[in-house]
Parts: sequence; C-alpha cells; structure tokens
Amino acid sequence: MAGALSAKGVLTFFADFGVFGIDETYNQQRINDINDTNLKTAITHVGLDVGPDGKTHQCIDYIGLARGLYRAKTIVPCDPNQTDRVIRYVAGTKGNFFIGMGRNRWPVMYRNEGEAYFSGSYVFEYGKMDVMADGKDGAIITYGGFVSRAFSVRQKLSEKGKTFAVINMPCVDEDDEAVMAKLASLPVIVTYEDHNVNTGIVPIITKSLLKLGFKGAFLSFGATSYGASGDTDEVLASQGLDVDSVVKRIGDGL
Repeated sequence: MAGALSAKGVLTFFADFGVFGIDETYNQQRINDINDTNLKTAITHVGLDVGPDGKTHQCIDYIGLARGLYRAKTIVPCDPNQTDRVIRYVAGTKGNFFIGMGRNRWPVMYRNEGEAYFSGSYVFEYGKMDVMADGKDGAIITYGGFVSRAFSVRQKLSEKGKTFAVINMPCVDEDDEAVMAKLASLPVIVTYEDHNVNTGIVPIITKSLLKLGFKGAFLSFGATSYGASGDTDEVLASQGLDVDSVVKRIGDGL
C-alpha cells in the first residue's frame, strides 16, 4: 500500500523495525524498486545495537539487502541532528530510500568547541563523508551509533600516542572520492560497524582503496555471526566490537 501511494505522487513514509521493514518485506521492496516508486522506509532497531531483542530482531543485513536493489539508497545518520537533515533531504528527493536507526539513543555529536556537528546551516549531501576528526596514524570509517564509539576508540589510541581520524559514512553505498583520496595515504584504515562485516561498508571501502593503490594495513570490525541477547555493550563485546577490544586489535597491528 505504501509503495502504491508513493507511485501516485503521495509523499509516503513507512516506518518499522529493520527486520520487518526490509527482511520480511523484501519481495515488496523489490517490487517497489522495479516500479520505481518514491517510498521512504525508516527502519529502526538495526544492527547489534538492538541488544536485548536478540538475534531474530537484530537486523544486521539491511545494507546488503538494500544494495541488491538497483534504485534504492540507504542512509544511516549518526545522531539526532543529522537524522533531521536526512529526513528533510529524502522528503524532497525522488526515489526509494532506507533510513537506518538504532534502538538506543545515539548521542548528539559535538565539536571540541561545544558546537553540534550537524546543527545551524548544515545541509545533508548524499554521498558525502564527514571528517569528524583528523589523524595522521590511521582512520576509522564508521556510521550510525558507532561514530560515538569510534571517538572513544580514538581517545584511547591517543593515550598510546597514536592519532586516528574519525570518518562518518552515512551513505553506506557511496565512497566520497575526495575524502578517500586523502585517507589512502594513511598507514592504517579501519572499518567499524555492527552490521554483517561481509556486506556492510567493507566492500565499498576496499573497492575504493584498491582503485587508489592503498598499500597500508586494513582492519574490518563488524558482526561475524548472529548476535546474542543481552545488554548492547555485552552483545558487542561478545563479537569483539567493544571499544577496548577494538583498541587492542588496532594497537597489535601498528
């Protein structure tokens, strides 16, 4: 019904848990793609972020599933302010969009001066990566609720004398050529996500680095199996995605 309404020119949003918004409705989403509809699907409770809801409700495959659709675009904003700008963007842009959000309250991201990153005159641009922090020893490329966790990783690495850039990649199917060209000169590139590590941002980033002739070390952190049921931090730790485990593995590779 939502797809049919959008095809008739009605601005239509469909919101549901990730597993219901794409996994269990994939055939309908495929029909929407075939018919070139204009549906905006807001999928919440994505990734291992869902924690206590367990493996049946932890949607760790939404990026890969949507990537199989020729016309659909997936965006995963990293905080409430960027989510606001993303919703404004998709509402005014023709096409089928998936907007991924977690179960937990993702914190507002601030600059060192206390100014929110995505406030004021900020306008979302599809395909653009956000350089949230610079670094000379490597870069952590991430998205969604993991951006704040990446900053914690960055802080702990800085205590070891290493500075890592933090890159927000809300358009999980697009590499920002200008940003990636700068990152390719770094000695270490890290991807960090709570999505299936094989079908999340890794294929996009590795393809980009290959084209750029990257010669450094590459580390990928992501879901390697269906998650356990428990507190989000416990679930992440069980797959080596907690801050301390990530810091240790990066440190061992330096």
